[in-house]
Amino acid sequence: MIDFGDIFKSSFLENLKEFSVLDTVIGLIFALIIGLFIFLVYKKTFAGIMYSTGFAMTLVGLSLVATLVIMAVTSNVVLSLGMVGALSIVRFRAAIKEPMEIVFLFWSLAAGIVIGAGMIPLAVIGSLIIGVILVIFSNQKTRRTPYILIVSCNDEKAENSARELVIQSVDKFVVKSKTVSAGGIELTCEIRVKDDSTSFVNRVNEVEGVESVTLVTFNGEYMS
Repeated sequence: MIDFGDIFKSSFLENLKEFSVLDTVIGLIFALIIGLFIFLVYKKTFAGIMYSTGFAMTLVGLSLVATLVIMAVTSNVVLSLGMVGALSIVRFRAAIKEPMEIVFLFWSLAAGIVIGAGMIPLAVIGSLIIGVILVIFSNQKTRRTPYILIVSCNDEKAENSARELVIQSVDKFVVKSKTVSAGGIELTCEIRVKDDSTSFVNRVNEVEGVESVTLVTFNGEYMS
């Protein structure tokens, strides 16, 4: 005959004895710290058009969730199989606007997995190295910001005068396209400015025969 005590005897309750509150709290605290570090690095190195606070906070949440999931999986083999089946039906449809966002997503996920597996020193050291590298390369890219210069001229004489002035005023000058029509000449160039100074654009616009000059930031993807 089954008594009242046998009803509560199950593998589920036995697994509760293996659960460590201290290990869970320590793991989640480190996941939160590293997640905030990833958040700060993303904010520091962001170079897109519109900064998304929601995506940045997702990086923190992703490291916490991954840590919690890996802690549960490593404590029970049966649970790990069920977790794989549950996660296999999940579909993510959020659009990735910048290629670097993929790096930060995988970084947060990897940090959570490593912490959940108990390798906290590896997660801390690895995150510090990754963060330093991203910040260094981001600052280097900022100092060498590329621009696209569009010059509309009436004739070839004005084009040559504007071209010479631009070459003298910038560090790099590369012609991307040139359009010639009955209305005049449109020259599109990639340039690298000196000391972030764009005052030369005003002088180019003052050249006789130049109708307009447009300077825009170049995102690295040129469509001819």
